[in-house]
Parts: sequence; structure tokens; C-alpha cells
Amino acid sequence: METKSDGAPRMTGAVLNAEGGPWGGGSNNGGNGGGGDDDGGLGPRNPWTQPPKKKGPRKGPNPAAIEELLRRGRSSFGGRMPGDFDGRKTFGWALLAIVAIWIAFTSIWGVDPQERGVVTQLGRFSRILTPGLRLTLPAPFETVTKVVVEQTNTIDVGSTAEDSQNLMLTGDQNIVDLAYSVRWKIRDPELYIFELQDPEETIKEVAESAMREEIGRVTLNDAIGSQRGEIADRVQARMQMVLNSYRAGVQVLGIAIKQADPPSAVNDAFKEVSAAQQTAETYVNQARAYSQQLGAKASGEAQAFDKVYEQYRLAPEVTRRRMYYETMEKVLSKVDKTIVEAPGVTPYLALPEVKRRAAQGGEAQQ
Repeated sequence: METKSDGAPRMTGAVLNAEGGPWGGGSNNGGNGGGGDDDGGLGPRNPWTQPPKKKGPRKGPNPAAIEELLRRGRSSFGGRMPGDFDGRKTFGWALLAIVAIWIAFTSIWGVDPQERGVVTQLGRFSRILTPGLRLTLPAPFETVTKVVVEQTNTIDVGSTAEDSQNLMLTGDQNIVDLAYSVRWKIRDPELYIFELQDPEETIKEVAESAMREEIGRVTLNDAIGSQRGEIADRVQARMQMVLNSYRAGVQVLGIAIKQADPPSAVNDAFKEVSAAQQTAETYVNQARAYSQQLGAKASGEAQAFDKVYEQYRLAPEVTRRRMYYETMEKVLSKVDKTIVEAPGVTPYLALPEVKRRAAQGGEAQQ
């Protein structure tokens, strides 16, 4: 046996060979390195070799060799096996990581510019988060619901398809098929979330009610004619009043009537009537334009005559002669004859006769 520098004994090779290796003493019987049976072995049997079969009843496994192996392995690693960590420290670090993740995902909120965050503290409204990076208490103490407030939402009521109709009764007991859209946005996120169970369905029902009320006050011609814009404005005002009474927290931006036609069964006849009405209106507009043109022309002529009359009152004879000359100039400018009235001048000159006589005189001289 040898001694290390630290004073610990160390087994020499001779002793190891005598004991049959590090797994205990063995005998030379068998040649399998396991050395000996239970009666003649000096040390524990090699745990990696197959034990010899015995006669008689089989006994349970002997864990002494495995425990010795584990004991020696721990001593080589300073008394601890690889992976044999402290359970309390591991649980603490895992719990700390879970808490950090929980706080990060339930306390830090990023709110976009078009959004607002509605904070509820234990189920009760607390405050509104403005755009930016915001902090709250972790869930379930505080929760945040993001609401888009800068987006314009649209709800279509009725359909422009031929197989779908939205019939309404007019004030003159006629039926009109309407299709329109409602544009709205969220004005108060708190009221929008807590006051109405289904805000979009409520807005649609309020729009239908207001539209039917307004259509019931007008005639069919007004509903499909020029008053469609006025009807849409009244429906918008009526919807806003009703939604404010509901504390809906929304703002109605406008109503657009896309279709206002009679029922499909009589639509062709109404189209012909509408075309005739438009033609009649076109003729009326043309007549009014012609009337205005004639009126403007007559007014201009009257003003010109008034100016001439003023000059006539100042110099009647001169004005009378000037008017005569102007009138004769207009009349004679359209004929081929020229009449000259002057003393000593023949008023009529027979040019053909003069030419004939001049021709005859020329022949006589020859």
C-alpha cells in the first residue's frame, strides 16, 4: 500500500490484482473476472457480470453492489452526482421566472394611436389608457380591453341584390324598397363596452327604426326623388338622439341611401313614370330658360328706347331725322335699287335705254 501526498492511503497494483480488481475479490474459478461464488468470495461480486446460477429456490436481488458503486461515484464527484441539484433553489428560480413572465404579459401594454385601453380593476371600470406604452397592475387585479376609436365602421341595411328586398311603407300608403348604410365610430370607450351588450346590432336596429319612421312621413315620390338627402339627414339626427339616450358611446357620422326603388313587381312601370316626369321637368326647365332669355332681351331694348327718348326730348327734329336715316339705311340695304333725291338730278335713270341710244348713235357715225 502506498501513501499519497495528502496522507490518504492508495491501493497498489499488487493488492488490486490480489483482490481481483476494483469490484472486489474474486477467485480464479471460471475465468469471467467475477471470481468465486457466494461461499468462497472475499469481496462483493462484479455487478456487471452474470451471477452463477444456483440450485434451489431463487432469492431476490442483492442491491449491495449497486449501492457501493453509487457511493464510490459520489465520492469521485465530491459527494454529489452530476444532475443531483438542490431542489429548493431550482424551484425558487422557476417560480421567479414564472412571476416575471406573468408580470410582463399582464402589466405592460402598448396602445396604438387609433386605440384606447379600458382598464378594469377587479371587474370595475378604473381609467382609460391613452396611446403609448402603459403600465397596470398584473392580472387578475387589473385587465385592459383595447378599443379602436379612430376607425370608421359601416353597417349595411338592406341589399341591392334583386332577390333581397327591404320594404317600407310610405306616408301615401305606397311601398318602397330601401338599401342604405350607416357610418359610425366609437366616441366613449367606457360606455361602448359597459352599456350595450351587442353595440353593432343595437345600432342596426336603431337605424331601421329611424328610417321607417322617416319614410312613413313622406310620399313615394319624395322617398325615391329629390328628398333622399333630407331624409338621410333626419335619420342621422334621430339615430344620434336615440343612441345618446341609450348611453351607447358612439357617434353617427352619416347615412347613405344606396337604393330607393318601388317593389320589383311594379318597378318597370315606376321607371316609365319616372322617365316621363324627368322629360316633363326638362321641358319646363327649357321653357323657363327661354322665358328668361326673352325677358332679358326685352329689358335691354326698353332701356335703349328710354335712352333714345331722352335724346329726343332734348332735340326732337334732329333725333327724328336721325331715326329716319337709320331706318331707311336698314331697309334699303336689303334691295338692289338706289334712289337719289337731289335738285337737278333725274330721280330715275334708264340705263338700258341710254345704252341702246348710245349704240345706235355709234352705228350712224360709221
